[in-house]
Amino acid sequence: MILEQSLAFFINWFSNPNFIAMGLAVLIGFIWYAMYVPPIRGYAFIWGVAVVSAIVTLLAIVLVQMPLQALVGLLLTKMFEQATIIKWLYFLGLPQILLSGFVQEAAKLVPILFIWQRSERYLDPKVGLIIGAAAGLGFGVFEAMWVLNQAFAAGWTWAAVEAGGFQGFMPVWERIYAVGGHIAFSALAGYGLARERGWLFYVIAAGLHSLMNYTVVLLQAQLISVTTLEILVAVVAVGAAAFALFLRHTGENAPWAGGGYRRRLHLGKEPKEYINK
Repeated sequence: MILEQSLAFFINWFSNPNFIAMGLAVLIGFIWYAMYVPPIRGYAFIWGVAVVSAIVTLLAIVLVQMPLQALVGLLLTKMFEQATIIKWLYFLGLPQILLSGFVQEAAKLVPILFIWQRSERYLDPKVGLIIGAAAGLGFGVFEAMWVLNQAFAAGWTWAAVEAGGFQGFMPVWERIYAVGGHIAFSALAGYGLARERGWLFYVIAAGLHSLMNYTVVLLQAQLISVTTLEILVAVVAVGAAAFALFLRHTGENAPWAGGGYRRRLHLGKEPKEYINK
């Protein structure tokens, strides 16, 4: 049963392709990623990081996250009555939400870890952050393509936005900030890895990711409205992006960031030194 659900989800991911939806997803991703001012020359491998991140993260969702969430859900139904689960959903839903954040952020770290290993475990923090942002870009855009494909297939049009106002714009609004969040979370994880505080920043990234997803539980528990959910998603995404962009542009040597590194590899200087070992 669990395997069938995972397989159905995987197949659904590639259903209803729409070039306008996919183009919109790419545009959203590149607008966010441009804020990190990635280098143009000498770093072509970051696009490989984006592609690998997209593939590995989807596989992690299908093969790890969904089965574990299904098992947790099964355990909860055996331990509690349905009425109790609904009443305490904002608490009992936490394990499944945490799984989504921690599994996906771990999967997005895979290509970053590969480059970190190739660089003899030393990266300039800004390099780690840029690579991390690329990993977030890859999966964020990939996920946005899937969600927007479904929205367009369900009949979403600009006319729906004009008729429904903010409610009609929600499918795109949500993806704008979800993509920004994915990029920021992974950027923080990559930065932390380069700062030799990988575990700390991984927990921060996964925690922020889970916090964004937790808004869905609050909605299901009828504690917030759909509009409030979308606003909270935007707040988390913008907050995480502001933190990551601060580190990218002004906070590389912030003393509270901690960690140390014995060799500095700067963007724009010998860009392939750490990848061609």
